[in-house]
Amino acid sequence: MSTEQNKELVRRYREAHTTNNLALLDTIVAANLVSHASLPGLPPGLEGGKMAHQVFTSAFPDGVTTTEDLIADGEKVVERFSFRGTNTGPFIGMPPTGKKVVTTGMSIFRIADGKIVEHWGENDALGTFVQLGIVPAPGQ
Repeated sequence: MSTEQNKELVRRYREAHTTNNLALLDTIVAANLVSHASLPGLPPGLEGGKMAHQVFTSAFPDGVTTTEDLIADGEKVVERFSFRGTNTGPFIGMPPTGKKVVTTGMSIFRIADGKIVEHWGENDALGTFVQLGIVPAPGQ
């Protein structure tokens, strides 16, 4: 696939998450997806990824993730994204706070045979936890 086709695949991945159309993921993500950003306790592969999506959707039902940049080279696509949402459901064992968060992150996707087969992800977890009041801001 070309780099533009790989970028389009990642756009469709983001669309699936944004519209909560997890069935679309079955067509664009390998069942044996290797994720280096899994939540603890979830199964590996695509099914674990779907479960992680449900964890975040339950915690931030109004959450919106926006792709800010997509950069592709060979079989990899890098996405820089922002996320905005209100914590109205339990999140990682914590009760809902009712607070709004704005955070950023980056993902790297590896594409093979027309599907996403590997994923790495990082986000500003500390900033998110501070905004939610789970931890104090550094220096406070």
